[in-house]
Amino acid sequence: MPNIKSQIKRDRQNKKRTIKNRALKSKIKTAEKKLIESVDSNNTEEANKNLGTLYKCLDKAVKKSAVHKNFASNKKSKKSKLVNSLAASPAGAPEDTAGTSEKKD
Repeated sequence: MPNIKSQIKRDRQNKKRTIKNRALKSKIKTAEKKLIESVDSNNTEEANKNLGTLYKCLDKAVKKSAVHKNFASNKKSKKSKLVNSLAASPAGAPEDTAGTSEKKD
């Protein structure tokens, strides 16, 4: 336990910030899980809605300095690619295209 007043205050502030940051990060993880769930069920409409929710959570966390802006940008990019691949491929079609390209001479 610190004896210095400023350190006592700093500890109080850190506890409050930790709780807030943990809640924001938890919301991000929950939104991400819902998005992946909707993509797995091939539900494009729900996936787009969940993608917007994930974007909102990430932007709020960046604004409040809970996560780094590059972390949020990376998550947004990867999840939007995931949703776009769902929209591009026909429902129920496998994504595997390895070995299907022909060599042109």
